[in-house]
Amino acid sequence: MRPTLEVADILRRHGPAFRAAHAGHLSLGQIKAMAAIEACRTAALGGHVEGCQDCGHRRIAYNSCRNRHCPKCQAAAARDWLAAREADLLPVGYFHVVFSLPAEVADIAAQNKAAVYDLLFRAASQTMLTIAADPRHLGARIGITAVLHTWGSALTHHPHIHMIVPGGGISLDGQRWVSSRPAFLLPVRVLGKLFRRLFLSRLVELFDAGRLQFHGNRAALRDRSAFLRHLAPVRKKPWIVYAKPPFAGPAAVLAYLSRYTHRVAISNRRLMALDERGVTFRYKDYRRSGAERYRTMTLATDEFIRRFLLHVLPRGFHRIRHYGLLASGGRRDNLARARELLAAPPPAPEPDEGPEPPDHRPPCPCCGGRMLILETFERYAQPRAPPRPACSPGRSSP
Repeated sequence: MRPTLEVADILRRHGPAFRAAHAGHLSLGQIKAMAAIEACRTAALGGHVEGCQDCGHRRIAYNSCRNRHCPKCQAAAARDWLAAREADLLPVGYFHVVFSLPAEVADIAAQNKAAVYDLLFRAASQTMLTIAADPRHLGARIGITAVLHTWGSALTHHPHIHMIVPGGGISLDGQRWVSSRPAFLLPVRVLGKLFRRLFLSRLVELFDAGRLQFHGNRAALRDRSAFLRHLAPVRKKPWIVYAKPPFAGPAAVLAYLSRYTHRVAISNRRLMALDERGVTFRYKDYRRSGAERYRTMTLATDEFIRRFLLHVLPRGFHRIRHYGLLASGGRRDNLARARELLAAPPPAPEPDEGPEPPDHRPPCPCCGGRMLILETFERYAQPRAPPRPACSPGRSSP
């Protein structure tokens, strides 16, 4: 069922004025994301006419924009991605580890997304691989699936990495599987210290290489002394690495991944109202507990759009990455070796002719029958005749 309010509705109504007011201050990627979301599932992208094979009911379905920042276009992408990942799961427990950046560094990341987000991936993954390989801890090569999120629940800028890690790895000599303890993977304090050192040392290297830019109220950081003074407090404070308890089996891992891998900054389900006060939406206040954690917030419309656009990623930036045993170059051989050491059966071979892909079109609203495509039409066009519902006289088809 379509939510009563969508991000697309907000952008269609207020996007043109926002673009005019912020001309010259929006990136090309942000402008393209706004345009794609505004056009999503409208005649601007074309579509097709569907007809029920049982009762003849017809309806118009417009094409999706498929932009990765669109709240309506992630379900199909998540399904396809998860289907490909299901064969990679091993019969072991999986852990959830989160690496976050302190606010002082997040401010730098906001103006240098590609460079700093990439550094966040590299520092976090190297931290995990290094500590896991240390014989004083696990002494094994592990696999990592890492997902970048850049938002807090209130759409604030909060870059962090979610990692899904098998509870163990292949020994450094490749001869055995080394299992972690049932509820413990790696010491988070050790991870936090190494992550802080790796990230800050490489951030200074990026500055010295001229790869960081500063504008507006951060322009003073162009001076190296000011930049180092800005980082001085975070060198002394602990960087928290959060490790959740292991998942209850592979099915729980897939359920988690389906929620996190293709999530966008805010879903349409969280939107409550758009009126003269602005946009009202639900969010979680993680400083509270229990029922008080779930709260509502109203932002001026311009501020809501500004916060939403904070989380548009640079063009071509990969927000899902794999490391260690799951790195693309050796994934197949590493997983085969892991299953051999675990005495686990190999995944079922793919059939020569795969099964017919599932039909994700909603069923007929009249009889629940299967809807078939009868006609397609191009962008900015309409079908040759408006389809009339065969079972609901007097009602217009959605």
